[in-house]
This record gives sequence, C-alpha cells and structure tokens, in this order.
Amino acid sequence: MFRTETSILVMFMLLTGAAIAQESAAPEPDEERDQVSEERGTSPADDVIVITGSVEEASRVGGSAHFLSEEALEEFNYADINRILREIPGVNIQEEDGYGLRPNIGLRGTGVDRSSRIALIEDGVPIAPAPYASPSAYYFPRAGRMAGFEVTKGPGSIVYGPLTTGGAIHMFSTPIPEDFSAYADLMGGENGRFQAHANVGLTEEIAPGMDAGFLLETFHDQSDGFKELAAGETGFDIDDYVGRFRVSFDDLFGAAQSFALKFQTSEEVSNETYLGLTQSDFDADPFMRYVGSQLDEMNNEHGLAQFTHTIDLSDSLRVLTTAYRTEFQRNWFKLDKVVDSVEGTTSISSILADPGTYASAMEILRGADGFTSADDALLVKANNRSYYAQGVQTTVQYGFDGFGAWHELEASLRYHEDEMDRFQWVDRFRMDNGAMVRTTAGVPGTDSNRIDSAEAWAGFIRDEISVGAWTVTPGIRFESIDLMRENFGKSDPNRTGASLVTTTNSVNVVIPGISATYDLNDRFMLLAGVHRGFTPPGPGSTTDPEDSTNWEAGFRWFGDVGTAAVIGFYSDYDNLLGTCTASTGGNCTIGDQFDGGEVEVLGVEASYDAEFETPWDGVTVLFGVNYTWTQTEFQNNFESSFDPWGTVMAGDELPYIPEHQFTASGGLQSDVWRASLMANYVSETRSAAGQGSIPASERIDHRWVVDAAAGYRLTLGTELYARVDNVFDEDYLAARRPAGLRPGQPRTVMVGLRISFDGLLN
Repeated sequence: MFRTETSILVMFMLLTGAAIAQESAAPEPDEERDQVSEERGTSPADDVIVITGSVEEASRVGGSAHFLSEEALEEFNYADINRILREIPGVNIQEEDGYGLRPNIGLRGTGVDRSSRIALIEDGVPIAPAPYASPSAYYFPRAGRMAGFEVTKGPGSIVYGPLTTGGAIHMFSTPIPEDFSAYADLMGGENGRFQAHANVGLTEEIAPGMDAGFLLETFHDQSDGFKELAAGETGFDIDDYVGRFRVSFDDLFGAAQSFALKFQTSEEVSNETYLGLTQSDFDADPFMRYVGSQLDEMNNEHGLAQFTHTIDLSDSLRVLTTAYRTEFQRNWFKLDKVVDSVEGTTSISSILADPGTYASAMEILRGADGFTSADDALLVKANNRSYYAQGVQTTVQYGFDGFGAWHELEASLRYHEDEMDRFQWVDRFRMDNGAMVRTTAGVPGTDSNRIDSAEAWAGFIRDEISVGAWTVTPGIRFESIDLMRENFGKSDPNRTGASLVTTTNSVNVVIPGISATYDLNDRFMLLAGVHRGFTPPGPGSTTDPEDSTNWEAGFRWFGDVGTAAVIGFYSDYDNLLGTCTASTGGNCTIGDQFDGGEVEVLGVEASYDAEFETPWDGVTVLFGVNYTWTQTEFQNNFESSFDPWGTVMAGDELPYIPEHQFTASGGLQSDVWRASLMANYVSETRSAAGQGSIPASERIDHRWVVDAAAGYRLTLGTELYARVDNVFDEDYLAARRPAGLRPGQPRTVMVGLRISFDGLLN
C-alpha cells in the first residue's frame, strides 16, 4: 500500500487537475449556503470553528458529516448522548450506566472506552478534562442542555485534532438569542426522574452600531436509579449552569467586531459503581446490585471560562481568537478489590470473570444477612483526580476568487496545555451483616500519586476549492506535543520528591487529508476522501503513536421529499493503541499503553431522511433510517496484558464493535400535536478480541430497543409532552465491563411541560 503522504498527494493532483480542467467559470459562494448562514443569525456557528453548522451544510460536505438541530433534539428531548447519537450512522456506543453519565463512544471502529479515541468539542473548545495528557472523558457535558450536535468523520476531522482517526463530536450550547427569549422545560417520571431546563436571554442595541446580549441557563437532572440496592442508593443528581455575554460593534476601528464571554459550572453526585453481576445473577435479576457496592459514589465539579474575539476585516476575511480554561475535580469512591484468607487480594473484575474460583470473595460482595467478613476485606479506592486544560487559538477564514476557482481558506494555530493530577488512597472495610464498616482509613497519596501533563502546538490549513461541479478540500494539520509524567510514588504522599521519577516523551506529526465532491446533476453527488489518522501516546509511554490511513467514498442523493447517502470507509492501522483504564476491566497498570499492531476496519454507512405531506390537512410525516456495517480484523498474532485483547490471533475482531447497527425513526406532526417512534437494533457483540462464534462468556446478545414520544400544544408556546424509553421493556445486556454484566435502562415513562416565549414552538 502507498504511504499516506504519497496517496494523498496523488489523489490531490488528480482531483485538482480535473477541477481546473472544467470550462465553467469559478462560481460565487454557494447562494443557498449564504442564505442558511443568514437565517442562523446568532447561531452556535457564528463564533466557533465548524465543519457544517446546519443540516443543509452537512449535506454538502465532502465526507461523512451530520448535524442534529435544536428542532430535531426537541422531538425526544433526550439528556442521554447515547440515545441522541443513535440517529447518526458510523457511531459505536458501549452503554454503561443507562443514563449516559460517562459515555463510551467511538467512530468508525475506534475504541469506545471513555470516548478517548475521538475529539470532543464544545463551542470550539476541547472539552475532555485533559485532551492530550489523559483524554478519557470522565466528564461529558450533559447533552440535554445542548442546542445542536455536529459529528464529523473523514478528512474534515483534521480541523479538530489531536485525535483524527475516527472523527469529532462538536456540541453547541444554547446561543445568545437575537431578541428576547425565555424558555422552561420541566419533565418528571419513573424512578424519581426529574429534569429541568431553563434559560433567558436577549440582545439589545445599547448605542448606535453597538449591541449587547446575554444568556443565562440552568439544567438540572436527577434520578433515584433503576437498580436495586438494599443498603444504599443508585441514582444521581446533576446541576449545570451557563452564562454567556457578548458585545458587538458594527464598526470599531474600521471593522465589525464582537467580544464574547462564556462561563459554565456543574456539579454531579452519582451512586455509580464498576461492580456488575455474574451471569447467573444477571439472568435472575439484571437490576440488582451487590451490597459490596453500597458506598460507591462519584463526586465531581466542572468549570469553564472562555473568551472569544471576532473581527471581520472585510466581507470575506474573518479572524476568530479564543482563550479558554477548563477545570475538573473528581473523586470516584468505589470498590476496587476484595481480600480473602483463601484467595488473597483479587480485583473485582477477576472475581466477576470467574466467580466459581473466587467463591469466598463473592460471598463478601453479596454480604448476606448474618454474614461477617474479616477486617480490611473490602478495599474501596478513592479515585481522586484533578484536571485542567487551557489554551488560546486563532483562526483566519478568507474567501477569495483566484486561480480559476472560488476558495474558502481556513488556517488556525493553537497553543494548549493540560494536566491530570492523581492523588489517591484506599480505605478498608469489613462486611458486617450487609453493612460496610470502615476498619482502616487510607492516607491520601499512598496509592496512585502522580502528575501527567502535556504542552502542544497545533495548527491546520484547509482550502475548500469550488470550480464548476467540483469541490475539492485539501488540508494539513500539524501537532507538536511534549508529554511528561511525574511519579512521586506511594511512599511520598507529601510530595517531597524523595522518590520522584520523571519521564518525558515528545511527538511531532503532520496529518494531511483531502476530500472531494462532484455534482453529477442537481440530485446526485459523488464524494471521496483520504486522511491520516493519529492518536498521540500517553505521558511516559514507550509505545508508538496510533497511526492509520483512512479512506472513504460514496454518494448523496437529493430528492423532492428526502435525502439519502451511502459512504464506504476503510481504515488501515499501522499501529493500534490500547490504554489501560479501570473501565476496561483493569488487571493492568492504569495508564499503561499497549501496541495492537496492524488492524483493518472496513464498513458502510447508509442513511435516508424524508419529510412529506399526507392527505390529511396539515399533517406531515417525518421519517429517517440509518444503517452501519462494520468489520474489524487484527492482522498479526501477539500476547497482551490489556484485558480486552489478551491472546490475539490474526483475523480476530476488535471488542465492542458490532457488525450491524440500525435505527429507524418516524412520526406524524401537525400544528397542534406530534407523535414519534424510534427503533434501534444492535447485533451481537464480543467483549474480548476473537473470531468465529462468540463464546457465551464474551457475548453481548443482539437487542432491539424502541422509544416513543408525543406532544400536544396547549397554547401558543406551551406544549405538554410524554416520552417512553424502552417501550417494550426489553431486558438486555449492555456491557460485560468494567467488572461483570451491566443492564440497559428498563422501560421508563416521563411526562413534561415546555414553555417558550420566543416562538420556538410556533
């Protein structure tokens, strides 16, 4: 196979040569696109870097890109990102807690663990707690407060970085409105579920040529949980607050300028655990929890400050500069190991994987009435970590007519630094008649005691070249990353440096990509693209970076009542990385990385969306369907202590990547009422690398889940609605990790009231 750079250069020369050979004069900027931009007004796309920014623009991108608008999100009013992303092909999801608190998302066959193999962006800013030093997304913005989602795969992902193999998820928070706007949405339901979302904002002219605007927003989400734990709680409570402020000038020092501030803060308390169930216990009652998890609790706080300056130096030249800082503090107090006089000290993942061998440990976990263990039998680890990320980025956007074509040129430079500080300890407990009694208090810093940090310079240049029926978009990204690990050791909780071990590693990489579209006619578009996929190694790692060449090709069709797309993709990994985390099952040193060697991922994404009128007056049918077929294959044999891989033979498939995924949604709506259904199918999936038929102990069975939603307009701007998740109450296995079997959410009924004073429900 060609080297990445050679392949892309050849493709670029062929496509650009064909484009220039067209006799048509260079077109003006797409009129429909300009109209869409005007209609968005103060949309999320006005002061951030985006690939699409609207459904219409997504349909013109030279590659796989999808945009979910605020109107589409209101149909089901999900707060769970896992359910929202079912509407987009090419997305791989491993459910964990049933509410999407800590999602595991991959794109086009990348790893899904803690969404650490894709770029996560909110309003143009990397939102993972430490995108370079520790990209595992233990924080994920609550999806229910978002006004839009953009999912980019293929060459367009080089805009976001540093993770470019699968792509990026860009989340847009509620924008500052052009006029006065007030909104309130209250929803409640089974298992103590209560959700409240409210915002208020306006933009006013405060002087000739000077506008000021603001938005204040709050989002609250809570539940008592759907699992049963006699000795404790299983729910969660989240509060999220956002403030946005902007001042705009029509002419300040000869140019239109705006200055914007955004602040966000959130708190979460969730009684979540890594302790799942044995197969026999899951079969008997999938929603039970062992009393050994009664003290497991996640506490976290997140904060963001963001300043953005936009200046339009001319009608075709814009410069955006953003400075940002995020902070995240978490302590997940959760059961880690069990100590038994017969079996010794054993991790919960090992116990649940072989409960017969570890029968005494299972007895401690179950904590039956009348049972008392020895002191210090349960090791509960305080997974205490603090993070920060900060940086500044400037992007120049310039449209011009030259060299026989219309160009939309974009160039960006970013300086970024981030850090994860692990300062952890272990408390020890006795199981006493179903209650856990602390017998030894841990000393902070005597377990994991290290700091991982990163500094990076990154940038990209891309040019969307339009001539005749062709649009060709070459681009190139670079990353210069310095990583450091400072390990103070378990014997130095005061961090005197007496046993400090410092390791550093650096990586410099160039990431090229190119995409192209060709309009055969008004209804049919061909598209193709290729780009380099890259994932940096972690701090202190001796592994090579993850490197791949990623191809895609397909078509889009635009009909009178709908649009369709079929895109094939192929990812050829020179080296696949695996990273040890507790959420993958542990049994390795947390943070260690593993080389998976050469891997191939092949697949097809297909989608169709339609909207058409019915014979009934004022009633419209909405219909959408998407399908993803994915095949994965290791190309070499190796032994790995990385739990999801283990002993790998050439031809083995990657874990947690289903071959088939299918979602169909449909509904009827009028000016007064609406009703919708969404059905999601996921084929059987393996939880560990392998091939052929999946062993029962590694199989996650196929499942269908159907959700329903309906709404009725009481008055102008007021709607009463209801939603049922998992209508047929399907009991299904969501995952076999981190430790044991975990169920999906059972049938849950919710009702709500939405009030808007800005015409959104007109």
